[in-house]
Amino acid sequence: MITLALDASTYTASVAVLRDGHRLVERSVAMKGAHEERLMPSVAEALEHAGVDVAELGRVVCGAGPGSFTSLRIAGGIAKGLASGTGCALYAVPSLALIVASATRPPGRYVAVLDALRGDRYIGVYQVDATGEVTELQSARIEPAEAVPDLASAKGAVLVGPNEDVGGEPAARGVLHLERLLAARGPVDVASWEPEYGRLAEAQVRWETTHGRPLPPA
Repeated sequence: MITLALDASTYTASVAVLRDGHRLVERSVAMKGAHEERLMPSVAEALEHAGVDVAELGRVVCGAGPGSFTSLRIAGGIAKGLASGTGCALYAVPSLALIVASATRPPGRYVAVLDALRGDRYIGVYQVDATGEVTELQSARIEPAEAVPDLASAKGAVLVGPNEDVGGEPAARGVLHLERLLAARGPVDVASWEPEYGRLAEAQVRWETTHGRPLPPA
């Protein structure tokens, strides 16, 4: 089966074309400060380089966040569009899980970390088994940055993330080590699924503060 995987939870998005447990092509692209949308052209380039037509996709797997609001919306829109247009299944995986799964790591427990701004961090707890497969022990939540090292220590876990001693970025290739998680969660509903942003966008916070009420749905 051919899988198109993508993640844009940070300001560097990644795309991978996978076939039956093997990586065919991988691309990364900057998302911040661009004057044009770059992720979809990167997806098209990756598919072309792999010699894969979109009609051959067996599934699309999208990093679900938390992370950068705008980047997640772009990736989610692309993933939903491709799944809807081709009729293939759409799966969502935690972007924090992709941090752990994107590199070969010794078996053990890991706390994946991403910056949540305002002095906070997004964290999730994961287990790597002897085969390299990654499973989720605790889903994403927000914690004060200063509390994260003690939380990891209490769980006997290694901190891993872009700014941690053990580095790691959420990368689409990590889907190769998340098959058990994908099977357990199953596909999402293409029409209703949205990324898990983690917290409201700054623009929405300002609107709701000004108007004293929740922002109406689009």
